[in-house]
Amino acid sequence: MARSVIGVIADTHNLLRPEAIEALAGSDLILHAGDIGSPDILPRLRQIAPVYAVRGNIDIAPWAARLPLTEVVQVRDHYFYLLHDIHTLDLNPHAAGFAALIFGHSHVPSHELRDGVHYFNPGSAGPRRFRLPISLGRIHIQDGSIRPELLTLA
Repeated sequence: MARSVIGVIADTHNLLRPEAIEALAGSDLILHAGDIGSPDILPRLRQIAPVYAVRGNIDIAPWAARLPLTEVVQVRDHYFYLLHDIHTLDLNPHAAGFAALIFGHSHVPSHELRDGVHYFNPGSAGPRRFRLPISLGRIHIQDGSIRPELLTLA
C-alpha cells in the first residue's frame, strides 16, 4: 500500500518548538502556511523533509520576498492549495480540482470538508495566542484517500 504523510504547520512566528520538530518527524513533505517569522525556520524544517512555504502577513523582511503568496503542491494524484489567509482566497477550490485548501493566519486549528475539499488550518505552532492551543497537523494519504489530523502540542 502506498502511503504518504504531509506535515502541516503555520504561524511559527520565529519559534520552532522541539515538540513541533518531533511531531513532524517522519513526514514525507512539510507545508508551512505562512507567518514563518525568521529565515532559519525553513532550513530547520528541511532537515526533516522537503518544504513548501508561503509568505504570511508578518513575513515582510527581505528574506521573505522570495516566498510566494500561494502555492500549488501535488502529492500523488492530489493537489493542495496553500495560502496564509483564507480571506484572500480568489478561486473556487472545488472547481479548480483541489483536494485540500491549507491555510493559517487565525491561529485556530480547524478541519472542515466542503464540497469535497478539505479546508485545513493546522493552527499555530508558534507562541501561544490568547488561550488557543499550540498545534499543527498531518495529512495522511493512503490508497487514494486523504485523512487530515490535528495535533495539539500544548
